[in-house]
Parts: sequence; C-alpha cells; structure tokens
Amino acid sequence: MSLTTSPSPSLEGSYFEAIDEHRYKPTHHASGAWDPNDQHFSPLGGLIVHALDRHRAAGPDGPDGPDGPDGSDSGLLLSRISYDILGRLALDECEIEVETIRPGRTIELVEAVVRIAGRPVVRARAWYLTAVDTAAVAGGPDDRLAPPESLAPWRMSEDWPGGYIASVDVRPVGPPRPGRTTAWVSTPLDLVAGQEVSPLASYLALVDTANGIAVRQSPAEWMFPNVDLTVHLHRRPRGPWTGLDTTVTFGPTGQGLTSTVLHDVHGPVGQAQQILTVRPQPVPGV
Repeated sequence: MSLTTSPSPSLEGSYFEAIDEHRYKPTHHASGAWDPNDQHFSPLGGLIVHALDRHRAAGPDGPDGPDGPDGSDSGLLLSRISYDILGRLALDECEIEVETIRPGRTIELVEAVVRIAGRPVVRARAWYLTAVDTAAVAGGPDDRLAPPESLAPWRMSEDWPGGYIASVDVRPVGPPRPGRTTAWVSTPLDLVAGQEVSPLASYLALVDTANGIAVRQSPAEWMFPNVDLTVHLHRRPRGPWTGLDTTVTFGPTGQGLTSTVLHDVHGPVGQAQQILTVRPQPVPGV
C-alpha cells in the first residue's frame, strides 16, 4: 500500500455516454479491476440508480422535484436496492429496462434489467418508502469518520488494475489491513456525460469499491469477485464522499462476505453486503 501526500491527478470525462433513452456506452474509466475488458460494477450500479430515477421522474408523479431527478418529488425515498450480477459485464454498450413492479403511494418496488449484447447481465430491485418526519424518534450509532480532507490519498492502482480504480480518490482513515479497512472514496468524473445525475446515484456509484479496499488475500493469487450487492439506507447520503467501513470474511468452502457500514461526512447512512465467490487464480499452463 502506498499513501501519497497529494490527491490523485485530476481527471476529466465520465464513466458512461448516453446513446439514447435506454442505452449507454461505458468509457475506459469504467473498466474493471479483475479484467480491463470488463466493466467495474461500481459505476454501473450508479448508472442503474440513474435509470431508476429517470423512469420514476417520467411517471405519473410528474417532473423532477427540487432535489433533482431522484424520485423525491413523489414523497418516496429509495431505501433498499439489491443487485444480482448474472454474468460477465463486458466493456460494451448496455441497455437498461426499468419497470414498476409494485406501484403505491407509500411503498413502491421498481426493477431494472441491464442487457449487454441482448443478454441479461444484472437484475436490480429497489424499494421506495414514504418520507415521514421521524426526527423526534431518530437514533442509532452516530460514530463519524475522520474527515476526508485531513487524510492522505491511497493510490489503489498500485494494487488493482483498471480504469475505474485509477479514477477514484481513496482516503483511508487508518492503515488498510487484510480483511479490515475504513476509507473515503470520491471521483472527479461525471457518471453520465451531459446528464444531470442525482446525488444518490453518484453516491451509490462508489459503493462496490468496498470489496477492493480490505482484501484478505492478494488478488494475484486468489479471486473473490462479488455476485451481488445489497444496500440498505436509513437516511439519504449528502456530499461527494462515500464512506466505507468495511470487513471482509472468507469462509472455509469458497464463499466470502464483504460487509460495510456506509457513511457520509455527517455519520452512518446505511449498510451494504456483498457475497463473494472465493477461489484460487488459475495456474498458467495447468
């Protein structure tokens, strides 16, 4: 691990370019850590939320509200999203279809399917719950992380390849350890070129980074990609930084779990879970 005394070099551009209403082309900044010919799931996870936002903003609730195209004008807030990764995420044009599965005034379920070359590669479902003033009874852990501005950047590209990893500004709160790291993540890049993106989509576009910040074993010797990501939120994140308080566990039979408490600069906002398939890297020629 190498900590630097200045931020990563400034970048310009975006992770995706819109082709039409439902199709997007990933840029080289979206390339993956396991294979640069694949997409890193993190920006794609944010793009899916962006597609959900656009679908809901175009629905019967009318135009975007004051908080942007995130569905908040309807009085419903995204409270849980689960992604199932069905196959290889080639660094190629993708199409996202969105459908409201369970409409409602207080609870709504929306599904998105991502296709690459006509094949479903991700299926996501998001629960939206009604916004109610519960400030009088709000409570829970309130441990705040050290502010990112006070921390030295970590060039993860020295440990992981790919355009996505090279694009993010990562600030560990303490020295990263095998299976345990707390860090802030931000990016100077737009999620989609030329389109307004909600703060929530931008925040969630960085969450999948968690599986790469607290590795238990060298990725040169072991593979541990996640096949899903589930995020629960008890409040809406604010600000450009995604805080990841992450623990990685490997079981004895090829399964692993990456568990993360999610933060913004004001404190915890929710949790994320990723199930991993753990196996040795193939030995060349064997």
